[in-house]
Amino acid sequence: MSQLAKEIQKRKTFAIISHPDAGKTTITERLLLYSGAIRSAGTVKGKKTGRYAKSDWMAIEKQRGISVTSSVMQVDYDGYQVNIVDTPGHEDFSEDTYRTLMAVDAAVMVIDSGKGIEPQTKKLFEVCAMRGIPIFTFMNKLDRDGREPLELVAELEEILGIDAYAMNWPMGMGKNFYGLYDLHNKRVELTDVTGQEEGTLIPLNEDGEVEGDYSFKDSSIYTQALEDAQLLQEAGNAFDEEAILSGKLTPVFFGSALTGFGVQTFLDAFVDYAPSPGSHVTEDEKIVEADDERLTGFIFKIQANMNPAHRDRIAFLRICSGRFQAGEDVILKRSGKKIKLSHTTQFMADKRETTREALAGDIIGLYDTGNFQIGDTLYQGKEVIGYPPMPQFTPEIFMKVQAKNVMKQKSFHKGMEQLVQEGAIQLYKTFHTNDYIIGAVGQLQFEVFQYRLKEEYNSEVILTPMGSRVARWIDPEDLDLKLSSSRNLLVKDRFDQPLYLFENEFALQWFKDKHPTIELKKLL
Repeated sequence: MSQLAKEIQKRKTFAIISHPDAGKTTITERLLLYSGAIRSAGTVKGKKTGRYAKSDWMAIEKQRGISVTSSVMQVDYDGYQVNIVDTPGHEDFSEDTYRTLMAVDAAVMVIDSGKGIEPQTKKLFEVCAMRGIPIFTFMNKLDRDGREPLELVAELEEILGIDAYAMNWPMGMGKNFYGLYDLHNKRVELTDVTGQEEGTLIPLNEDGEVEGDYSFKDSSIYTQALEDAQLLQEAGNAFDEEAILSGKLTPVFFGSALTGFGVQTFLDAFVDYAPSPGSHVTEDEKIVEADDERLTGFIFKIQANMNPAHRDRIAFLRICSGRFQAGEDVILKRSGKKIKLSHTTQFMADKRETTREALAGDIIGLYDTGNFQIGDTLYQGKEVIGYPPMPQFTPEIFMKVQAKNVMKQKSFHKGMEQLVQEGAIQLYKTFHTNDYIIGAVGQLQFEVFQYRLKEEYNSEVILTPMGSRVARWIDPEDLDLKLSSSRNLLVKDRFDQPLYLFENEFALQWFKDKHPTIELKKLL
């Protein structure tokens, strides 16, 4: 194995996914704490302590207690470099999360043990399944009373269609949460509810029982956990590392991100069994190995104003192969131009430090003056490399947008341009008047857009709802301005490609029947 391959083996890159409020950002904080990256864990709603979650760096995230953008954190843990991507849980920001899932090698799925599988969890799981990436499941909030563990695991298998293997098993929950019966490590890990010191580890004997004189052994909670564990070992799935790596078996862990109980046990197992960076398939179906000497990668995210004082713009690059070194030239596949990567950074959410070197599996930030777009491939060498395009969503809700103060047109246009390049909001202009129209998948995106224009660009805007519309692109050769009406409004996207915004499905069908020669496309 080459030196490059050995170094790449020490990378673990994963995204954390969940339904909103399942505890995704809180578990991220715990992972940072146990890696030594931070001294005390923040919370999503940190008003009393002033310690907000490290991954929630935007003002609106701290204000509303939600994650609205993916954030990247890189930490060292147990000899590995772990690249953690905390994603938005809210469905209105699914597109950001979907793209992020294209850039990771594994996913951690956080489930609220009181609620089980929720709709957004199912959607995100399906994206992971489509890619075949390994999924590690963390059943969270054991510090509260929730649903029966056996019921949760059964639901996981039934709804998501994946086999599950319980790595550990809860002994009680809520006020009677005694700890974890650790099947994988053959031990019991106790909370302080039992009268023992919190975190006490007691080995199991060959029969899977705790030896010695411990008061908790007389409890029905321990007895029940023992019975459940024996049932799982007899009737449940076997531990299969190959099935985990292929995304067919999910290891299941229980714990509480808020108290931190069970999180370190989870993290220890994760770095042992999660995959290191592997090969990537190009758009012409060639395979590029991670330890290929050529530097290749793709842009999966663009973020404006991570440093509001400098009005900067960062393009997030997932390195797929080779070794990045600052100052090197790469080729931007879309334009064929050479670009020098001299200003680069690595992340701790909004905190950054200049990076001189990075390897396949790492995610680095490129200071961008407008060169990059989401989905761009960067590569070195004579052979042209192009990775598949990023997934795109067709907007469903539309708003007309105009500056409240006509004297601040410059900041308005700059803010519009930069925020639209992040990919969450789509920008259109009417053909006749060049009025701005923005489209999004969900209402919350408009609220974040409006907030950020005001806070980051000092530009207040007026949003006028247009309601739901059906967007369909057309060939420029079919362009006929006379066909535009209120029911099928003709506009152009930010690349000047024409499309219709149909009032509803009925208007779309009527247009198809009336103009059968005009081909309508969902996306270009």
